[in-house]
Amino acid sequence: MKVSLVSIVLAAASMTVASDVVSLTKDDFASFVAEHPLTLAEFFAPWCGHCKALAPEYEEAATTLKEKHKDIALAKIDCTAENELCNEQGIEGFPTLKVFRGLDLVSPYTGQRKADAIVSYMIKQSLPAVSSLDKDTLENFKTADDVVLVGYFSDNASNQTFTKVADTLRDSFLFGATSDEKLAAAEGVTAPSVVMYKSFDDNKLPFSGEFTVEDLVNFAKVEAMPLLGEVGPSTYTSYIESGIPLAYLFIDNTEDKEKFTEILLPLARKYRGVINIATIDAKMYGQHAENINLKQEWPAFAIQEISTNYKYAYDQTKDITKDGLTEFLGLFESGDLSPTIKSQPAPETQDGPVWIVTANTYNQIVLDEDKDVLIEFYATWCGHCKNLAPKYDELARIFWDDEELKNKVVIAKVDTPNNDIPDDIRGFPTIKLYPAGDKSNPIEYEGDRSVKSLADFVRDHGKYGIDGWAVAVKNAGETTLEPEEGTADHDEL
Repeated sequence: MKVSLVSIVLAAASMTVASDVVSLTKDDFASFVAEHPLTLAEFFAPWCGHCKALAPEYEEAATTLKEKHKDIALAKIDCTAENELCNEQGIEGFPTLKVFRGLDLVSPYTGQRKADAIVSYMIKQSLPAVSSLDKDTLENFKTADDVVLVGYFSDNASNQTFTKVADTLRDSFLFGATSDEKLAAAEGVTAPSVVMYKSFDDNKLPFSGEFTVEDLVNFAKVEAMPLLGEVGPSTYTSYIESGIPLAYLFIDNTEDKEKFTEILLPLARKYRGVINIATIDAKMYGQHAENINLKQEWPAFAIQEISTNYKYAYDQTKDITKDGLTEFLGLFESGDLSPTIKSQPAPETQDGPVWIVTANTYNQIVLDEDKDVLIEFYATWCGHCKNLAPKYDELARIFWDDEELKNKVVIAKVDTPNNDIPDDIRGFPTIKLYPAGDKSNPIEYEGDRSVKSLADFVRDHGKYGIDGWAVAVKNAGETTLEPEEGTADHDEL
């Protein structure tokens, strides 16, 4: 029997690839979430670039969890088809991921968007804040994740303190506890004790501080970081979220890595909990050097102060030596090291309508207490920033052309990679509003990037409540302004 090429193509086209991610609609969303004890739901749009990038990772995670943890479900909702449902869930950007424990207990997913990270995060969510352990379960629990914490208790007060820590950090670590004194003795500790088990560095590390929530949380965050780690896509967020200054050593060959590892290990031990020290592959991520004020010349060393985003670059005209690094880190710790500030020249005049901000004018413009300031953090290479530019100019023109509004609202932008600014920006464009009189509490914009939506954001969150869109409609006279469609994609760092 002959089979035509057309029939083969048609047969292939009719086949659908089985998916372990469940597609939900408004008709079955509530019942599905109610029936499953734990659901991770992705709210997406088909045109969203980051949604497309997430899709294979999300699918892989769903398959892994289906095989090992059938009580954890992964679902997705197409917000272009299910607009009503997405509005009910308060979705303002894509992709948005939420964890559901039934319909009433909902929390944002705060993990990384990689398959193994999704699996690890959801397994943590499926367990109680503290798992009860015994002689049959302890050994397996100690290796259940890269970092786990086990409490050995004989009194309820210590156990309650440990539970508070677990409630605080359950998204990051696994926690277990036992009251079996024989197990504690076998581990070489006496109750009350907490031991961290790691798959790296010191595999077993007992806690030695005061038994308080604050000290235990600090112990977990500090000791969970590798003594001398490596910065990459899977670790960068952890380093930034630790809040501890991060020292980078850019290297591009194995010989240098071995040489500097020997030099840096003692320094990493000395500054444990004060400065995180890590290497970074200059061949893969060399462009990041420019973000911390280094030239792409290797090896190179710099410290990034996470809380202020200040950078401190080791002089690249000098060789990096043990004595040089020791002095450099010592000066940083004592506060005697001056930051390396990168700033573009400030424009002599603001020709409008979008104010151009540089590192040197940031405080003067953005932190002006008398004005609501909406600022776009962009990069010149960012495609989404280029798409936003004409709409952002149109938004700025609304306020620029009205003298009264101009004195109350500023629409600004800053070329982030070329200016050191005191904000932790993870992707481009990022848009934030700094309200007049409340500059310490900026509000990040997460909606679509239409002129109307941006104007409404300034109205709803600014001190003055100015309705820029209404002003634009009024000024247009008989011309009807239609709110155009926008997207919320980012180019990530």
